[in-house]
Amino acid sequence: MATHNAQTPERAERIADQAVAFLATVATATVPMVPSDDVDMGLHAFILHTKAYAQFCDQHAGRFLHHNPAPGGGGRTLEAVTTTAHAMKAAGFMVFDDLWTVNGESAAQCDSDCGRDYRAN
Repeated sequence: MATHNAQTPERAERIADQAVAFLATVATATVPMVPSDDVDMGLHAFILHTKAYAQFCDQHAGRFLHHNPAPGGGGRTLEAVTTTAHAMKAAGFMVFDDLWTVNGESAAQCDSDCGRDYRAN
């Protein structure tokens, strides 16, 4: 994570923690889940490690959790990100509030469909 996004090791660890908590919550979420800009960086870094990512998905979701970027924006609002952070807290995860912001600088944003099981289609 630190290598992929020029983060300090401490910040990279916190972002990775939140990305994993996000994915674990997505696996059973009953509300649309949208990562913050920071957490989305962690998701992208994790997805690059395809074998570990696929194993995590299988173990925690029983299925592959797809990432659905919405090029050009859309889907990531402060309200959606706040709802996601609340869902993670309700699932028992610690949420680092400083990483759950929307700064609008992400070029490809994940829509509210992130994690949907595409095998159902």
